Amino acid sequence: MDSFMKEFEHLKIQLTEIKSATHNFHQTKVIGSGGFGKVYKGDLSHSKGRGLVAFKCLDRQYGQGTPEFWKEIMTLSRYSHENLISLLGFCDEDNEKILVYEYASNGSLDRHLNNTELTWSQRIKICLKAARGLCYLHEDNGAHQRVLHRDIKSANILLDDEWNAKVADMGLSKLGPANQKYMDLVTGIVGTIGYLDPMYLQMGLLTKESDVYSFGVVLMEVLCGKLCFHIENGTFSTLVHTWKQSYKKGKLEEIIFQGVMQPMDVNSLRIFSKVAFECLNKHHEGRPSMSFVVKELKTALELQEPHDLKLPKEYEEILKAAVSPIQYKSIIGFEKHLFDGIFLNGGKTWFSLNDKKEHHVLMSITECLIPYKGKDVSTQFSTRYNSRFKECLYMYTTNVKDFITRVRSQFLLEGTTYSVNLVFKYVRDKNGQKLCEENFKYKLDGEEEAFNSCLVI
Repeated sequence: MDSFMKEFEHLKIQLTEIKSATHNFHQTKVIGSGGFGKVYKGDLSHSKGRGLVAFKCLDRQYGQGTPEFWKEIMTLSRYSHENLISLLGFCDEDNEKILVYEYASNGSLDRHLNNTELTWSQRIKICLKAARGLCYLHEDNGAHQRVLHRDIKSANILLDDEWNAKVADMGLSKLGPANQKYMDLVTGIVGTIGYLDPMYLQMGLLTKESDVYSFGVVLMEVLCGKLCFHIENGTFSTLVHTWKQSYKKGKLEEIIFQGVMQPMDVNSLRIFSKVAFECLNKHHEGRPSMSFVVKELKTALELQEPHDLKLPKEYEEILKAAVSPIQYKSIIGFEKHLFDGIFLNGGKTWFSLNDKKEHHVLMSITECLIPYKGKDVSTQFSTRYNSRFKECLYMYTTNVKDFITRVRSQFLLEGTTYSVNLVFKYVRDKNGQKLCEENFKYKLDGEEEAFNSCLVI
């Protein structure tokens, strides 16, 4: 026992420090409760530094006791992964048993199932990271042993300030040989009703696939935006059977949480729902491994992410004004469309970027130029002339050399500096005489100086 205690000596924290951090376990410091007891938060120095932590205090009336307390310490101190909650310390004084964890500011996943601000991509990421944590426990990590969690549920998946998922609550976990197909045949069933493997419930047969089933329930909860059970008039009922039937009948739209329906990639949804359904197979051999679940969720995320790509504000405006839908999987892919050029504003504007990301805009003259009507000038709009521009929207023709025009600004962005280039094309009369001189002069409104314009021919 002495050697056992010595292994964890560095994790011991004094009760006086914990009381100080929690204001003597004041109610205002409570952030939750579970199968172990109340959970408090407070600022504390610990084995990895100082900061906000969570204190889980053992209350035996909830059914867990000393064995679960030490099981948690042993498991989390020996198995470390970015998607497992980190144990920072413990206290075992004056009949108080307290576990100290890293603080997960966004609480547990069950609180966010119907959160409309969580996008489909965020939901897949949460599931993917939780799957990686569980996969780590199931794999042979060099010690030829695996850990079965035995209480996988959305309430035991914690979320930090960046929505990274952390599998928590290892008090009911069980350690066994990695090369053993069936870990145990038990008489005392532990876990949470609604998430428990039917084979485990009926036969007491415990395998790593028991965790896989429970994780499948969590996947369906995330998809449907609700817990897997409800209690009405004291009667407990599970939704898992209904969810499975909807999947079999191809009626997922009846159960999907409406808060994540758009935008949702159809193939991403197909892969996510398929792997969830496979996890819920009644028989162990029909369920996938957690490594396969990780692989499928990663694919589902990759298919969904382009739909959630956040473009710079100015690009979003361009996307809204585009005549035809623009398909892209990255910002670079979007910019390629702009390098090629696109129509905006109902086809009245041609927009493109050069390799320096400088904007080039060709506007329809019918929209942007207003003929000066103070003189007897005959004007018309025509598309019969060719232009060296990739897209020639309209050409403005006149039979006189002297005319005034002005540029409308309704398509110009405030706070952006523009240069206006007037481009001319001359034609010849029947005698071959140029109707427009190359040395064409123009003058801006309000300016005294006249400018030369390079004639395009």
